[in-house]
Amino acid sequence: RAPRLFGRERPVHAALGGREAADIILWRRPKVSASILGAATAAWALFEVAEYHFLTLACYAAMIAMLTFFIWTNASAFMNLPVPRIPETILSERTAKQVILGLHRRLTWFVHRLYAIACGEDIKKFIMTVVSLYIASVVATCFSSLTLLYLVVLCTMTVPALYERYEHEVDHLVATGARDVRTHFAKMDSGVLRKIPRGKGATTAAHGTTANNVHGWHRSHVN
Repeated sequence: RAPRLFGRERPVHAALGGREAADIILWRRPKVSASILGAATAAWALFEVAEYHFLTLACYAAMIAMLTFFIWTNASAFMNLPVPRIPETILSERTAKQVILGLHRRLTWFVHRLYAIACGEDIKKFIMTVVSLYIASVVATCFSSLTLLYLVVLCTMTVPALYERYEHEVDHLVATGARDVRTHFAKMDSGVLRKIPRGKGATTAAHGTTANNVHGWHRSHVN
């Protein structure tokens, strides 16, 4: 079996935390996952494609909601309908605290991670992080912030699920590609090093060093 991607030993669900967020990302709860992806797509289409302003759209949504509640509340007395109520989860103080604490925990982890890398304990990881941040900044200049955020959500909701479904095939292709790349680099390095011409100065210096060593060897034996 080919080695797993990124050298991990745990399955994808466990690598993503193994909790409710992992279930949503891997489409173990398809209704919630589809709702998140659909809402993100609708928001991107409204703000980026249709070019609605956030305040304008928020006012329209508030007007439609108020009109719906007004009609529903007044019609409930004639049609025996239940009075609409706002779900407690939307205004729950506990839910708001959990969301804020979760964001704070992830932000703290990210800052500490950058600080540990910036201390220079692992120079390879430091260089890779700087290059990755530079590449991210270049990519960010090609898209708007909303489009970039939508692409992140789209990749998060599709790539892990597709990888989990075709895990063996992807791991095999990645391992084969990495082995081929290492082989080509090894051939290129050996071919380039063999074809580097040596200058006259280097050749003369090498001959001079060899001659001095030979004379020194003769003098030591004569003495």
